[in-house]
Amino acid sequence: MDIIENLFRGFPELWGGGVAHSVMILSLVITIGLCLGKIKVKGVSLGMAWILFAGLVFGHFHFDLNEHLLHFLKEFGLILFVYSIGLEVGPGFFSSFKNGGRTLNGLVTMVVAFSIIIALVIFYITDIPITTIAGMLSGAVTNTPGLGAAQQAFSDLRHIDAPEIATGYAVTYPMGVLGVILSFILLRYVLRINPKTEEADAQRGRGYLEAMTVNTFSVKVSNEMVDGDKVQHIQKLLKRDFIISRIRKADCEHPYGVVDGDTQLHLGDVLMIVARPADQDSICALLGTPVEEDWTKAGKEFISRRILITKPEVNGKSLAQLRIRSNFGANITRVNRSGIELVAAPNLRLQMGDRVTVVGNELAISHTETVLGNSMRRLNNPNLIPIFLGVVLGCILANIPFRLPFISEPLRLGLTGGPLIVAILIGYFGPKYNLVTYNTISANLMIREVGICIFLACVGLGTGRDFVSTVACQSGLIWVGYGLLITIVPVLLGGLIGRYMFHINYYTLMGVLAGSNTNPPAQAYAGDMTQSDSPAVGYSTVYPFAMFLRIITIQIMIFALG
Repeated sequence: MDIIENLFRGFPELWGGGVAHSVMILSLVITIGLCLGKIKVKGVSLGMAWILFAGLVFGHFHFDLNEHLLHFLKEFGLILFVYSIGLEVGPGFFSSFKNGGRTLNGLVTMVVAFSIIIALVIFYITDIPITTIAGMLSGAVTNTPGLGAAQQAFSDLRHIDAPEIATGYAVTYPMGVLGVILSFILLRYVLRINPKTEEADAQRGRGYLEAMTVNTFSVKVSNEMVDGDKVQHIQKLLKRDFIISRIRKADCEHPYGVVDGDTQLHLGDVLMIVARPADQDSICALLGTPVEEDWTKAGKEFISRRILITKPEVNGKSLAQLRIRSNFGANITRVNRSGIELVAAPNLRLQMGDRVTVVGNELAISHTETVLGNSMRRLNNPNLIPIFLGVVLGCILANIPFRLPFISEPLRLGLTGGPLIVAILIGYFGPKYNLVTYNTISANLMIREVGICIFLACVGLGTGRDFVSTVACQSGLIWVGYGLLITIVPVLLGGLIGRYMFHINYYTLMGVLAGSNTNPPAQAYAGDMTQSDSPAVGYSTVYPFAMFLRIITIQIMIFALG
């Protein structure tokens, strides 16, 4: 037993309190936490929060670890985590405010505001310090970057650590996961949801997702007013983004073909069109009658293939600049970016990692593939320069002071806000200036997961010594109750507003509400409830803005009341 105790507490002659011992304990905490995170109850898991809980247990037993090393690793892990999130959400951050995304993000703003208001009410009617409230808020909405942001903000403000932030987070996090799912179930009965009707609407992409999804449909040209018109003229008339992918000409020996801007349309022609659901009725009204068409009859003459953008020289170029259709006779009909389907409009700029759908004959697609890349090997080489350059710029931005009218102290974005904003800007604007910011999903996920694992382990180890006594003295059950209020009430209010005021589809609404709490388990639950992609699209649309709001607002709380 003495050997085991000395192993964990450190041999004074060998490594007691040293770097090797600290790294060993840190790695052990992460390993145990990750193993426990695999456990699911009814399909729900606390995931990486188990790393924090494992760290709390180890910290409770007073392990002698190198404090300076843990402090550095905690901050560096947080920077890696936040920056990788920024790079991931950056490409779609500003576009998420277009069309229907503006309304969905407006609803998210309301949900975030409700949670902050409830947290402030608890602060003013109880004697709980604002640091603990901030931790409870972060845990109740399952926002780990918010935990880091609150700790960093308080450290910048008072130049001391506040372990009670992590304590509040750990107490409320478990019910933060379950509370959102319970709210979804309650909303289903309160809103009297008809699953069949909602499923049908979700499959079509009705509501605010109509502007953010892409459908394929066929139209038979029957409007005499467009007989003989060129496709480019039709596009100017409609003023909408759509692509005519294929055509079956009437009374023609070889009827099937690929369409370009100079293609003339005639009565009886059948068109395969790729467009947003919101534009479908307008397109059909101008061209003719929606029909069912079996395009497999085209045989091997025309095929469809997904091609991955892997050539750096294509990064940031618009589809019009590539001239794929005029040069090779192939059509790019849609673009998949970060799981979101986009219409291949001429002004759309491609980015490394985009997957485009190309229609044409085998030779045309082969030529297109040569231009675009489609080589996973190219993407397997990580682009490290944008990462470390972005971290440098993020750290500089993090320490630039600015003032708000109602706060006497100068504010700083800190090591969460600074790298996050820089990463979003680089992720969005980088391709426009030929800066390759893409890393494979696995590479980006590895950076993000390593960062959050190190951060949570360090927080747990640093907080665990006083965790049990703090919770016992302060009545942890009451804290859990406060956390449930912060979790459930904003989601219920957001659900009622989203349904009755904005008329959002129930499955889309679940994705939006899960995104407002940056809650992956809730998103997974919503996804299991439907065959459509509505929850995923709703979640991914609001997630970038929700993450940004959660990180910034909790810092303002600390600076204003800390």
